[in-house]
Amino acid sequence: MASVNQRVDNYEGHDYYNLDELLNEDHLLARQAVRDWVKKEVTPIIEDYSDRHVCPKHLFKGLAEIGAFGPSLPTEYGGGGMDEIAYGIIMQELERGDSGVRSMASVQGSLVMYPIYRFASEEQKRKYLPKLGNGDFIGCFGLTEPDHGSNPAGMITNVVDDGDSYILNGAKMWITNSPVADLAVVWAKNEEGEILGMVVEKDAKGFSAPEIHGKWSLRASITGELVFEDVRVPKSQVFPSVKGLKGPLSCLSKARYGIAWGAIGAALDCYDVALKYSQQREQFGRPIGAFQLTQKKLAEMITEITKAQLLAWRLGSMANIGKASPAQISMAKRNNVHMALTVAREARQILGGMGITNEYPIMRHMMNLETVLTYEGTHDIHLLITGMDVTGFNAFG
Repeated sequence: MASVNQRVDNYEGHDYYNLDELLNEDHLLARQAVRDWVKKEVTPIIEDYSDRHVCPKHLFKGLAEIGAFGPSLPTEYGGGGMDEIAYGIIMQELERGDSGVRSMASVQGSLVMYPIYRFASEEQKRKYLPKLGNGDFIGCFGLTEPDHGSNPAGMITNVVDDGDSYILNGAKMWITNSPVADLAVVWAKNEEGEILGMVVEKDAKGFSAPEIHGKWSLRASITGELVFEDVRVPKSQVFPSVKGLKGPLSCLSKARYGIAWGAIGAALDCYDVALKYSQQREQFGRPIGAFQLTQKKLAEMITEITKAQLLAWRLGSMANIGKASPAQISMAKRNNVHMALTVAREARQILGGMGITNEYPIMRHMMNLETVLTYEGTHDIHLLITGMDVTGFNAFG
């Protein structure tokens, strides 16, 4: 076992445009609570778990305790009852710790609890949501397939009517949490080609969730497949209120919104480390932060972070009144993740050789963000979503 790197976490945040003045007391209290938890529970262990490619599964309960599962869902259904800006801030603070830890939370809240809250029967909501909210149940979301990632409409996972049940066959790929999940929200086509959503419990006969090994990115997040071989799914487990792609796509919008905030957290951590390093590391008789090229890097980093913060805050304000469109969410997800990856790469350069070691978090953030750039819609797909929205032309096919 690798030695645990007990990194000292002195992070306090960076707010160049005084955006805290736009936040209310609930937002600030939520941020501080999650920041304190990350410093205590995530930072001291995350390099070790990432090095060993092991998911810190014990953090699921802690995430529930700090209200990270469904923060903006109603409290009566196991959520936090907060607004969308609070949800974003919580995701930002979690990803400041690690993108994989944020993934553990955002999948549970946005891709499992949210569709059950939005589309399930009242009986299904009462059965699953409280236990998902308090961490007794872990969930996962089955949409992406081995041959159908950016084109979910092409899915071949299917259900066949069999009286009071459906018979489910197919496979899903790149599913966060799947090997440890108690249930999966699964999307499959019926005999008419309509896409249905359903809850499949892990003990269903013919259902397996093998882990994917060998990842260089999101190493502290557990990822797997979902394999269905003649799995009998009672019709009472099928969502009654939605058919078609609008169901899973609305879930993706919720998750992408959280990522638009979350990626800022990774960028802030990289910037914070690089800034402090530049003030302490000396070359040629003075701190490297005194040299013009280092200042150029840092100035550009905080500028791009500030622009992303403004974008996320405005998006959150629109989301609070139900006016954040999927295309607007796409723009923020694409911009902010790309920004974070650029900041991570620049920060790594400021640290020189030390930037590639696990004494600092930058290389881990950089590797994680390579996945964040791709999942929940790739960088290029989000570009085309914006392009279609502004031109009116569909360039997808």
